[in-house]
Amino acid sequence: MNLLQKTYYLLARALFLIALCCSALTLQADDSIPAKKPWLKRLFENAYEIVKDFDRPDTNYITPQKYNYTVMLQGTHTYERYTLRSGSGQSIVLTPKPSLKLGPYVGWRWIFWGYQLDLSHLSGEGKSEFDLSLYSSMLGIDIFYRKNASGYRVSEASQNGNNYGDEIDNANFDGIEVGVKGFNLYYIQNHRKFSYPAAFSQTNVQKRSAGSWLMGIGYTHHNVKYDYDKLRQLIARKTSNEMLLDSMLNLKQINYTDASLSVGYAYNWVLAPKFLFAASLSVALGYKRTVADAESSRFRFPFSGFRFSNLNIDGVGRFGLVYNNMRWYAGASAILHTYNYNKSRISLNSTFGNFNVYAGYNFGKRHREHKKKTK
Repeated sequence: MNLLQKTYYLLARALFLIALCCSALTLQADDSIPAKKPWLKRLFENAYEIVKDFDRPDTNYITPQKYNYTVMLQGTHTYERYTLRSGSGQSIVLTPKPSLKLGPYVGWRWIFWGYQLDLSHLSGEGKSEFDLSLYSSMLGIDIFYRKNASGYRVSEASQNGNNYGDEIDNANFDGIEVGVKGFNLYYIQNHRKFSYPAAFSQTNVQKRSAGSWLMGIGYTHHNVKYDYDKLRQLIARKTSNEMLLDSMLNLKQINYTDASLSVGYAYNWVLAPKFLFAASLSVALGYKRTVADAESSRFRFPFSGFRFSNLNIDGVGRFGLVYNNMRWYAGASAILHTYNYNKSRISLNSTFGNFNVYAGYNFGKRHREHKKKTK
């Protein structure tokens, strides 16, 4: 476990202990709790109530979900784009072939299970992907893992102001392997009036338009391997040797980690009763640490080897359009991530995301949750 992972672990433990301490203080101040009830049970019940209170919405703005279960059919189009640039300004854009997935989901409250069949890559050879987004009123998290070693194309190429895209014409290139994994965790400041779940998990309904500031942290690991000689030969063949691949791009692998702090703004616009359009944008200040940087220092980031040149601006955008009458819902959503890696010799911009179209049905009405009676 590296230092960054230990920091997240210790932070989670600290937050849990704070919640327990708060609940213990609540117990001491509450004379209405029966003395016969076991203290440990009372401790956790009060801790649960404290956490639950953070997730209670303002019902003038948000209608909470009334059903326990849902079934949904979803189609997903995945998008990826990798741009390599040399220090002299030469640019190469690599994109995989389009991917379309379709499959059913079942859910209980905020937990979804499902499977999607990749209709464009039925063999599944060389490609694996996992994306999970969870939204509560106060907190949200995106977890992602992608690895692709097949089906890439050279979609754009330019040098000295000349564009060779027409000559290359999306030529197939099998000499690249890309892997990325990580998470984004964010806090929703105005969570009582603004609902991310209303836009992206269809568990609530936004009744009145509202917005919120977002604050978050993120961690990703990127690994890009490509065959320089194969790429050089392909470009020379397609452009009749007019474009020669810059020797500054002669790297076998780009391997780096990214720790970031982000801030952004999100807005839910109620177009009409039960119709919602959502948009949010977060800008992150990310610190990129390459394998070479880590090996040159005895200690890991952030305690030594800090360089301002390793700071880059990244971004996450989320957009959604949904109709939800609480029983039936349908809509579309998109989540896009972009990361930038800049060195004097080479720079890499990676953009990836999902575009979803879905329709579903809720059932199994919830029992009303009764508040604790107090004297």
